[in-house]
Amino acid sequence: MPELPEVYALVADLRARLVGRTLDRFDVVSFAALKTFDPPVSALAGRTITGVSRHGKFLDLTFGAPQPDTAAPSADPPTGAATDLHLVMHLARAGWIRWREGPPPAPSGRPGHGPLAARLVLTGKTGHETGKQGHETGKSGDESGEPGNQSGTAHPSSDTGDEPGTDAGSGLNITEAGTKKSLAIYVVKDPNEVPGIARLGPDPLSEGFTLEVFSGILHAAGRAQIKGVLRNQSVIAGIGNAYSDEILHAAHMSPFKPAAMTDDETERLFDALNSTVRGAIERSDGLAASDLKREKKLGLQVHGKKGEACPVCGDTVRQVTYADSSLQYCPTCQTGGKPLADRVLSRLLK
Repeated sequence: MPELPEVYALVADLRARLVGRTLDRFDVVSFAALKTFDPPVSALAGRTITGVSRHGKFLDLTFGAPQPDTAAPSADPPTGAATDLHLVMHLARAGWIRWREGPPPAPSGRPGHGPLAARLVLTGKTGHETGKQGHETGKSGDESGEPGNQSGTAHPSSDTGDEPGTDAGSGLNITEAGTKKSLAIYVVKDPNEVPGIARLGPDPLSEGFTLEVFSGILHAAGRAQIKGVLRNQSVIAGIGNAYSDEILHAAHMSPFKPAAMTDDETERLFDALNSTVRGAIERSDGLAASDLKREKKLGLQVHGKKGEACPVCGDTVRQVTYADSSLQYCPTCQTGGKPLADRVLSRLLK
């Protein structure tokens, strides 16, 4: 699943490609992925993309209101016609976004039965006044306090080897692998209309995410296992299964440790959280979307490394399996050399 560092890098890549471009249309292929109906998807057509940002693991494309001289006169204008609109996406476990050069191919097969969930198709035109505003938005960063793309230029795409152009029909393919479909798409006037965004906890990259705030979060969580606290989006935004494993390994803590801990332990975990997340962002800096998954896997120490040697101490990385997920850890680094009980495996062995 894409987590905070990957979505952060994806925002930088898409901001460089999309801001100032005008949308021709947004085609929804998997209708189960679309979670809203008002405003309609058609309301995005003809608008200029003025910003790309994120909220936790949610991706947010802002579409500026049509200019008065270009808006079609109507006694009953469509919903959202006079205001900005947001195309918000949550990529879930198996979703991803791929840049496409040139017009999309003709549809084949039954809609919704392949990996393609939606297509964003751009015109060959760029916005003028809205384009300028968009670049200013890109430079100022989003609400989480992140820096924008300072250069205002696009990163080279590993898909094409060239700088992205302004060819009509180019755009994004939003895909989701597998049979369990969880990718979610919203068209809203305000990102906080999306329930998952409205209940997000503080963002680890925001200036307000201090040691004091983090300590309060852990104290309030009490005896809850720290692994679950770190990946609870209503408590801390953006950290998922993979980076919670990595943070706990860096902090030398068991995933089953209670969240309420000593001041020294809290500071150690806070430092591990910051170094892990920011380190992943630095490794992803400047990469195109197509390279982010590979970079994530290369940078992981224990997550997804069951049976391999811990890069810190050489012990074998172990795993605990749940019904719909698993965690990985190093016994020597995190649990005093003691393997944790794998409840699912234990039941199978009985």
